Amino acid sequence: MSGLLALLDDVAAIAKVAAASVDDVIGQATKAGAKAAGAVIDDAAVTPKYVHGFEAKRELPIVWRIAKGSIFNKLVILLPVALLLSAFAPWMIPPLLMLGGAYLCFEGAEKIWHKFGPGHHSAEEEAAAVGDPAHLEEEKVQGAIKTDFILSAEIMTIALAALPESNIWFEAAALAVVGLGITALVYGSVALIVKADDVGLHMANEGRLGLTRSVGRSIVRGMPGFMSVLTWVGTAAMLWVGGSIIIHGLAELGWHTPEEMIHHAAEAVAHLLPNGASGFVSWLVKAVIDGVLGLALGLALIPLVATVIGPALRAVGIGAKAGDH
Repeated sequence: MSGLLALLDDVAAIAKVAAASVDDVIGQATKAGAKAAGAVIDDAAVTPKYVHGFEAKRELPIVWRIAKGSIFNKLVILLPVALLLSAFAPWMIPPLLMLGGAYLCFEGAEKIWHKFGPGHHSAEEEAAAVGDPAHLEEEKVQGAIKTDFILSAEIMTIALAALPESNIWFEAAALAVVGLGITALVYGSVALIVKADDVGLHMANEGRLGLTRSVGRSIVRGMPGFMSVLTWVGTAAMLWVGGSIIIHGLAELGWHTPEEMIHHAAEAVAHLLPNGASGFVSWLVKAVIDGVLGLALGLALIPLVATVIGPALRAVGIGAKAGDH
């Protein structure tokens, strides 16, 4: 009996360690996922456009196909690559992060350029170009998965850099939690967004109560504005996160001056305000400066991507056409 009790004690102890390990994995995965906020917001802001112009009954199947491709990107391709980098070439992580940060800056700047610069196409013009629906759906899904691959690579790299040094199994579990959690968050949100107008229309037409019909009409009227706000929030997040990644990466590579100057500027502005607001103001000033620098870098990259990098990627069958998103 004493032997059995000792065995049960050992099992209980192992269970406690396992539970603590799971808590650690989830906790670290949550922190690491939060670091990738800019790419996550961009992913959620970009994806709804891929279902634009399709019948309502095809919207959720398209989102699900893209989500499955995203999971494949993260877990089958990117997770093993991230673990190999962590184990054998950790020195490559900061440059890869900076490369991803430069991509975020480019994409954010490109959105602004195509919004206010020449070459902008309206949604009506794009809808007029729709051909065979089945072929268009396949083309849109594959394009979305390719775009997701780039954003997922950034998300997984940021998450890997945010994890504490540990064994490969802990890192694999944490990255898997990040990948699955972010995919569920992004595409669950996208599904809600793309169906919100249909739900609102149903409420407006079929609601039994006046309040229900009123809420439905408000949803239908509010969705275009909401999508516009979401797009701009995603753009701002990309420029902020991309710029901060570049500045922090330069510091890790030995050039600390830009990061220190931004820190001192943020602190100087924060000290002009009451203590209760100083922390937020310091963060806001730093985010604005990072975003402005990210915009400047992104604008500088636009001609390079358009004339050199973009054609090279398309020649080997990867990457989306500049301006697609």
